Amino acid sequence: MKLMKKKSHIMKLTRVIFGFLLFLLMYVFVFEISGSIPGEYNIRQGEEYIIDTQFPMSIAYKGVKDEKSTIIEIDKLNKSLLSLANINDQIKLTSLEKGSIELKYHILGFIPYKTLKVNVVPKIFLQPGGHSIGVRLNTEGVLIVGVAEITDIEGKKHNLAEVGGIRIGDSLLEIDGKPINNKYHIIELLQEGKGKTISLTLLRDGKRFNTEITPVKSGEDESYKLGLWVRDKTAGVGTLTFFHEETKKFGALGHAITDIETGSILSVKDGDIIRSKVVSIQQGKKGSPGEIRGLFYDVDLPIGKLQHNTAHGIYGEVEKEFLEKVDDGPLEMAFQHEIKEGPATILTTLDDNKIEEYSIEIVKVNSQAKASIKSMVIKVTDKRLLEVTGGIVQGMSGSPIIQEDKIVGAVTHVLVNDPTKGYGIFIQWMVEESGIFDKYQ
Repeated sequence: MKLMKKKSHIMKLTRVIFGFLLFLLMYVFVFEISGSIPGEYNIRQGEEYIIDTQFPMSIAYKGVKDEKSTIIEIDKLNKSLLSLANINDQIKLTSLEKGSIELKYHILGFIPYKTLKVNVVPKIFLQPGGHSIGVRLNTEGVLIVGVAEITDIEGKKHNLAEVGGIRIGDSLLEIDGKPINNKYHIIELLQEGKGKTISLTLLRDGKRFNTEITPVKSGEDESYKLGLWVRDKTAGVGTLTFFHEETKKFGALGHAITDIETGSILSVKDGDIIRSKVVSIQQGKKGSPGEIRGLFYDVDLPIGKLQHNTAHGIYGEVEKEFLEKVDDGPLEMAFQHEIKEGPATILTTLDDNKIEEYSIEIVKVNSQAKASIKSMVIKVTDKRLLEVTGGIVQGMSGSPIIQEDKIVGAVTHVLVNDPTKGYGIFIQWMVEESGIFDKYQ
């Protein structure tokens, strides 16, 4: 009897463990699938798109066809053997008019999981870049790149950053409510205060905070100091990705401008993009990324105003004079679901200071639900480019990627251990960051 009860207990425990493991496996599987499911699709007006769903995911669309027939038509292309699981469903979306609808992803056909927004948008045409540009950026406030102890007139040491909770990478925006113009402005305000306790407004990870500090009178030169090393501007060379004639908006680099010492994304107060001339190229090698070195010229005639520095590129507006010199026609922007593994090209500028087209291969396309600078893996195949640069080098960031006469993305980074390969960002993410989509809402 006891033996039977013991066996029954073991069987129950086994079922519980098996059920838990099955649930855990299902959860991991769903999480893996859903991580690559976009939360939003953009489809051009008058075009079709097919969505494949994979067990245990399915899309609920009943009722949408009738209610939203003016925006989009939805048809199921194949009938699943298991209606509950909807294995390998294919849903065809036919766009009709500009607008948006929402569909629902379900687990096992009945558990609501995720909302899918489908936007019907007009075709967007962009002027491809490839121009070598210089970037001048003035930060919002000043960036703290180092901290130091201060020895006062009595020989005592003070670490004001530690006292005030200030870290390297923070941006100092205001002192007693007065916006900081540059590093010299800080010195001026500190001397005017004559050692009185001051309020500092700082920015960290996109959030503002305040702290109070009493400046120390330095024993070195008897001036009031905070013990902070700061930087208020930066400059560099990159590549223009695109500009949009109707809105005058541009995008470049495909990644953020960061401080070389702290790695922090620099917040923009203002800045310019100006013409740059390639003066030399350091070829990339395994373990040692190469570099394009440029020289700014016509510095008093910027080709655009810099407005935003984000994780996915820099953005602003191009000048009218620059637009007037455009010769080639625009290309259509591709959405991520249109991009394929296979041949493509990039536009970039090398030592002859002429925009040239070079062959590459898109090795891998990563389905992304949100913006990332690693949307695709690319490989340089053009012998001309390999001979000059060794592959992808610093300064080529932002070079537009073209496939089937559409702009599909931009070069962002090189793989250090293989300079022939690198990453690209979907052009869709850059256009969203630029604000161009707002025109079509």
